[in-house]
Amino acid sequence: MSISTEEKDRYLRETAIVLAREGFQTGKTDTGKLRVLLDGAPLCEVTENGGITYRNEDINEPERVAAKDMVYEIVRNTAEYMRQMETAPFLKADGLEDGYKVLADFNGTVLAGVQSKHGVHFVTWDWAYGHTGVCHGHYFMENYAGAKQDFAIRSGLIQKEQLFTPEQMTEIYRCCADSVDGDFFELTGEQEKMIRSVQQQIEECVPDLDERIRQQEDALEQIAQEQTM
Repeated sequence: MSISTEEKDRYLRETAIVLAREGFQTGKTDTGKLRVLLDGAPLCEVTENGGITYRNEDINEPERVAAKDMVYEIVRNTAEYMRQMETAPFLKADGLEDGYKVLADFNGTVLAGVQSKHGVHFVTWDWAYGHTGVCHGHYFMENYAGAKQDFAIRSGLIQKEQLFTPEQMTEIYRCCADSVDGDFFELTGEQEKMIRSVQQQIEECVPDLDERIRQQEDALEQIAQEQTM
């Protein structure tokens, strides 16, 4: 689907802001795409339709492949909410400043976004006063994923008890590792395959999993040292 020049510029500008937060450098190409650089070297280019293009020679190391994949996820998510921002109606509520747009509305809860010089910011509210006002705002700044999850929980689309926190998932991951890598249990091939898939799913859900595990191991080591003193 084609988009106007203004929509394209807004999307690429927002994408550049989000990428900069994650440490990437950006610049415009001669063809109007967004060039993405990692450590000053070309990595990939962002297209106007929410995709990326890249050259194999620019992702010739595992770290650069991972960075390219990270850029793609950022680009995909940014394209998702920017499409919404372009077509969503403005949120009308007493006492609310102008500019907020309704990205989702269900069961008395609204997810809204507003454009700022630092990028789009997100918030969830409960409708009040017969849909003439909003209350109980949860402000997520640029955290789109967090705002979507909060909206889903507040509106009743999913139950909070169905979700695990990053801390809980880290502990589950560690227990899975003990199960498949240790000699504590006799596992069938199917059981081991299932546990490995759980680990992979957690790795995708918790980007800083390695750091969390390291901190957890350091804390356990410190406790053990204190107990032996």
